[in-house]
Amino acid sequence: MKGPGWKWPRWLRVRLPRTRRGQRRAVQVFMACCVVALLPATWLFVTAEGRLRTTADVPRTRVAVVFGAGLWDGEPSPYLAHRLDAAAELYEAGRIEVVLVTGDNSREDYDEPNAMRAYLTERGVPGRRIVSDYAGFDTWDSCVRAKKVFGVDRAVLISQGFHIRRAVALCRAAGVSSYGVGVDAKHDVTWYYGGARELFAAGKAVLEVAFQPDPRFLGPREPGLAPGP
Repeated sequence: MKGPGWKWPRWLRVRLPRTRRGQRRAVQVFMACCVVALLPATWLFVTAEGRLRTTADVPRTRVAVVFGAGLWDGEPSPYLAHRLDAAAELYEAGRIEVVLVTGDNSREDYDEPNAMRAYLTERGVPGRRIVSDYAGFDTWDSCVRAKKVFGVDRAVLISQGFHIRRAVALCRAAGVSSYGVGVDAKHDVTWYYGGARELFAAGKAVLEVAFQPDPRFLGPREPGLAPGP
């Protein structure tokens, strides 16, 4: 409790410049920091410009990539379910042939790809048309593995709107030419959290593009996306 006479510790006190010149310089520094902080997000916006579509007008592409978005009691979260619904819709419409589900399976009791596969098969996508990536621990890993492990050169990426630009930009850097489908989502606490998180994730994305790190787990080439009946 803050009793009478309580004061903030000296090291937490912010002292503003007293002179007009000093105040002007402080404002300039603050504005410069804001600009620098927003540059990565601006880069994502520009990079993905012209590459975003809807399920109704996305170009026909053999592969769709669905990124994991968490499980609730072993089932796809509502956000992930919306992504999978869009993939099932694209498959039914004949706009894609194969769905690559990429997510986290780092623990025995947490298996995003298999939960995603089960959800899609329940909605009419044949199991032979679903390929699972069990080491899609983040967006960069998923994009690099789509290219190097599964041989994907072109794809439709499916995610929420607040994430899809970063997915398109990172997959492009990984060598996957793509269009992004940003599915609708209720503007709840999770949506606002995701949007705020993207501001920080944009900076990480810039570093990933610049340094091209290997995924946490790469592994051998998989034949799952080879042409077949």
